[in-house]
Amino acid sequence: MEPYSREHQIERNDIANAGTIASLTKRALKKRGLSREFIKQVTIGVYEAEINVVIHSYGGKASVEITDDFAEITFEDVGPGIENIEQALTAGYSTASSYAIENGFGAGMGLPNIQAVSDEMDLQSSTDGTYLRIKFNITEDAYEH
Repeated sequence: MEPYSREHQIERNDIANAGTIASLTKRALKKRGLSREFIKQVTIGVYEAEINVVIHSYGGKASVEITDDFAEITFEDVGPGIENIEQALTAGYSTASSYAIENGFGAGMGLPNIQAVSDEMDLQSSTDGTYLRIKFNITEDAYEH
């Protein structure tokens, strides 16, 4: 099947549109005949990462690439960055703003959930911003049987 490649802008605090990239990615995976379980894992990872950019950064972008072998989604945002990545990977640890918490986000499960569902996760951060690449391998088991 033809590779799927898209770029999306993500605006700071745009909670109303948060989840759009996850929905579009889910649709693209469904068209490939992938299993509900595989699609669910990818959608969870993309949604959590998308929310993190919305509530923790000054905005950024996501690049989605889907081939016959993998789904890879890269998120790049602008500051303030993650001060302590190891701590941020701890379930329940959160630096969310009161705005994010009032809107039902910021429970501190985003990065742990992303790590749990993805096959590969590369996370780098500085005060300039954060780079997150998540990859999901598409094997024979990933297809609807």
